[in-house]
Amino acid sequence: MHIPENYLSPSTCAVMTAAMLPVWGYSINKVRTEIPKAKMPLLGIGAAFSFLGMMFNVPLPGGTTGHAVGGTLIAILTGSPAAGCISVSIALLIQALLFGDGGILAFGANCFNMAFVLPYLGFFLYKLLFKKTGKRKLSAAIGSYLGINAAAFCAAVEFGIQPLLFRDAAGQALYCPYPLSVSIPAMMIGHITLFGLAEIVLTVVVLTFVEKAAPAALDAVPDKTTFKPLYILAAVLIVLTPIGLLATGTAWGEWGVDEMATLVSGGTQLGYTPAGMKGGFELSTLFPDYSMAGMPEWTGYILSAVVGVALLVIFFKIVSSLMKDKVDFKKKAA
Repeated sequence: MHIPENYLSPSTCAVMTAAMLPVWGYSINKVRTEIPKAKMPLLGIGAAFSFLGMMFNVPLPGGTTGHAVGGTLIAILTGSPAAGCISVSIALLIQALLFGDGGILAFGANCFNMAFVLPYLGFFLYKLLFKKTGKRKLSAAIGSYLGINAAAFCAAVEFGIQPLLFRDAAGQALYCPYPLSVSIPAMMIGHITLFGLAEIVLTVVVLTFVEKAAPAALDAVPDKTTFKPLYILAAVLIVLTPIGLLATGTAWGEWGVDEMATLVSGGTQLGYTPAGMKGGFELSTLFPDYSMAGMPEWTGYILSAVVGVALLVIFFKIVSSLMKDKVDFKKKAA
């Protein structure tokens, strides 16, 4: 679901980033005023789960892959979709800057889909269902499933409007060449089936682990030692990340520019490389595709996971150290 560089026009990227600015502002303010200092490390742990979840690629028949995101999970653990928004946004930023997973220009669009639509909608549905049924895991499963599918639909629309709006004099698409009639089925089939299931598994498994191993993490003000089991779980997931390498193929809409002309999607071969993609912006990253030069693929994958998780945990610990303790706060119902 990560939209790469040059799949969206610069103007589309600008609009999507502008749309995210008030969301980020609102979310930062909500986190600053409603999340106690003692609970801030949970944002880093949640961001780490999201980062790792996106490394576990799931194969779909036909050669494409996808992954879970974990935005609804973070919102449930923290009791705040704003926390889910900020955590996933930071995870996406690190992925784009260091690993080339998602474009820098498309960062606003990726955050709109995965850090806004997914956690806010997923958490809203979770709260609604939990209130009516009292079943936390069932509510979390449904909320996370619908959240990731709504995010995928938004990405499909962003892809699909490009050839309608941006063409050259010869009538060829300048950016993503696949219209809505191709992009929506291509994105949604995978997410309605396997990728949505992956989101359910990540959400329910981690939530079950927290309830059993670190139930105090769901409290309004958890103890400092509460998060130790979650760090251990993150370490285990880091070691297991090479499983994601078993999924061959590329996620739909994340192909390299050199592949575009020969791609077959929607039953026909494209036959050309969109000019806006060919001559577009490109950022060189330190660890492209979660690899490290001179190392076996699985080793680079694990080390990339270590780097990403460490940066996320450290970032939110620094933020926590700069915060003041809140004397009065409303206890949040998980």
